[in-house]
Amino acid sequence: MSWASWTTSNVFAGTGGVRTQEAGIVSGNLTVHTTWADGEAEVAVQFSGASDWFSLVGSPVRCPSEEASRAFHQSVVEAVRAGGGATVPDPRPTG
Repeated sequence: MSWASWTTSNVFAGTGGVRTQEAGIVSGNLTVHTTWADGEAEVAVQFSGASDWFSLVGSPVRCPSEEASRAFHQSVVEAVRAGGGATVPDPRPTG
């Protein structure tokens, strides 16, 4: 089994926050965590410094590789910063 995880702290959610499965819309200073294992990425957020994690709506998603999961994590961080009730972005490359 291959796996990787990525965490970015102190991500300020844009106006409208992000949509989670457990808590609805959350906003403010968040920590974003992506775990990739065997072709699937799971994304969760928490209020920075808190202990509870909330799954982003749309998680988990298929993600083909560890390298792709790193780029995907960055796209999630950007979506959180954009706010607007953000959900998990499409992990497929564009272009």
